Amino acid sequence: MNKPYIVGIAGGSGSGKTFFLRCLLKHFSEEEVCLVSQDDYY
Repeated sequence: MNKPYIVGIAGGSGSGKTFFLRCLLKHFSEEEVCLVSQDDYY
């Protein structure tokens, strides 16, 4: 069994975080990724 990784993506507003994440997610299946979004936390 592979060890899990935690990857944090940070950056300013409009810096491409969501675009980068969507590109990254194309390389994994739904069973391999747990996405925790904080876009609407306030």
